[in-house]
Amino acid sequence: MRARVLAAATAVTLLVAGAPAPAEGAPAPAPGPGATVSCPRLPAPKVSRPPRPVPPAPVPEQQVVGGETLAGPGLVTPPGSPAPPAVTATTWLVADLDSGAVLGACGPHAYGTPASTQKLLLAATMLSRLDPKQVAVATQADLDIEPGSSAVGLLVGGRYPVETLWLGLLLQSGNDAANMLARLGAGSARAGVEQMNAEARRLGALQTRAVTPSGLDGPGQFTSAYDLALIARACFADPRFRRYALTERAQIPAQPALKKGGFQIQNENQLIYRYPGALGGKTGFTELARHSYVGAAQRGGRRLVVTLLGAEARPVRGWQQGAQLLDWGFALPRDASVGRLVDPGELDQPAEPAVTKAPAAAAPAPARPTSRPWRGPAGTALHRMADGDWTLIVPAAGLLALVVGGAVTVLAARRGRTRRSGRRRA
Repeated sequence: MRARVLAAATAVTLLVAGAPAPAEGAPAPAPGPGATVSCPRLPAPKVSRPPRPVPPAPVPEQQVVGGETLAGPGLVTPPGSPAPPAVTATTWLVADLDSGAVLGACGPHAYGTPASTQKLLLAATMLSRLDPKQVAVATQADLDIEPGSSAVGLLVGGRYPVETLWLGLLLQSGNDAANMLARLGAGSARAGVEQMNAEARRLGALQTRAVTPSGLDGPGQFTSAYDLALIARACFADPRFRRYALTERAQIPAQPALKKGGFQIQNENQLIYRYPGALGGKTGFTELARHSYVGAAQRGGRRLVVTLLGAEARPVRGWQQGAQLLDWGFALPRDASVGRLVDPGELDQPAEPAVTKAPAAAAPAPARPTSRPWRGPAGTALHRMADGDWTLIVPAAGLLALVVGGAVTVLAARRGRTRRSGRRRA
């Protein structure tokens, strides 16, 4: 009895305290049915931040996009895989850009604040709509951004090729470039945001809602690590995006009419300088969102993408956390998977109509024997012979042969008597 009480007390203590995070490189523990495995976390310094916005209530249908294993708030990794590295990000995901397989994740459908990683949604929406050689004039509304926020340094009345604006958006995270690109693609920044939200729905990013084209914080603006992976996959499918994301530096043209010279900008994503096989990505930060990051790389014929939200830069910077998760993903077998990234437009397809089972038909009543009409003895015999009754066919055939033979004999005898009497026909 004492042993049972001690075992129960131990179990309760473990549930209250929580299981310790697995050491990096050790196999992740196999959770019991319905259990949640805590994500390995790095201790991060406490920071002052604005009050976090209240996220929307979870929608069960959205939580299972990509697979039911992705619906939980905890860690999900392939069975028997090594534990992923500990990070400060509150939610993250690693996926294969080509196959769409999700290799591992931590609360992938938890709501988070995107910061400038939202600029990837702007790119996914507008890249194919705008001519990169078009030259556009910046307006005062384009420069209406939060004071002190990241900007390329566009000038009211300045003339800029669209390609330069994309480079300013992705290298320097220019919020002024984001406003201008949204306006050029949709007629106004607000209309651009509406089209960004429509594109998110088309991609299957159902937890994403943009309020600003740049990712500057706005009420009700959310995304998730899973949604960011869908958006990043769409971006990396565009060769122009891949070229822009790997560009190390670009020249912002001079504005002679405004008597302003040109200047150079550099790519802020350190992954492209320090990670072999890097394909690029996007950094993000606001006081509210903290650090967000999207990065992609290729190795051994595989292209992986990592997304993370709510990270702190200490003790490890956001892009470095992404690099560690990429290393972990590349070490997994090629067929490793815990879910998948849905294809664009997949969730818009009407569901197959449910097959409604017809009520079970009542068992047929036993057939009542039907009485045949009276045909008389001869008619009945003929009907039975027509149905193949050999018990009547054989005797009838013999009788018919006797009758025919007798008739032939009689006719032959009569003809013989006629010839002997000498009667002839003229």
